[in-house]
Amino acid sequence: MSLSKADLSDLKWSLGAFALSLALCGVLYSISDVYLGQSLKDRQAAQKQLSDARTQLTAAQSDQENMATYAKEYNALLARKIIGNEQRLDWMEGLEKLRLEGRVLDFKYTITPQQTFTPNPPAEAGNFQLNRSNMTLQVELLHEEQLLHLLSAMRTHLNGWFMLDGCTLTRSGSNETSKLKAECTGGWFTMKSKGAP
Repeated sequence: MSLSKADLSDLKWSLGAFALSLALCGVLYSISDVYLGQSLKDRQAAQKQLSDARTQLTAAQSDQENMATYAKEYNALLARKIIGNEQRLDWMEGLEKLRLEGRVLDFKYTITPQQTFTPNPPAEAGNFQLNRSNMTLQVELLHEEQLLHLLSAMRTHLNGWFMLDGCTLTRSGSNETSKLKAECTGGWFTMKSKGAP
């Protein structure tokens, strides 16, 4: 089959339409390729957001579990008045009650003004400042066990956190009327939020 010039003029519109169709297909292919690339990027971004959201959810659930765990400890510290202001008056009243109970023959004490306390080695206290009020305690005893009972009663009957540093015992008087004297040192600890007045 051969084509003549007359046939070409008849085919010109068909060939133009074919060329236009090819060009349109090329443009559509290019647009769909760009759209596909953008869709893949959007999908990756959505997957990253989903992954980040899952990570945040896991962290929030872990924080919630930790808060539930630590809330009990925190509330116990609040109830014992370890968190907050120094409880010097409570300590003095509690010590006077112990004196009246007659757990020992007699005792005297001094409590120094509160100071910032830095443990050795240093420990991270988070948002809290650890403070200590040093106390010396002079106790007259009939026997050593009375001192142990007094120190135990201080821990269980008085609000606060008392930490004993040490005690020295000396004997006074003759063997028949011998008494013991104890001198103990320690401190009352309180924790206060660094942002609190």
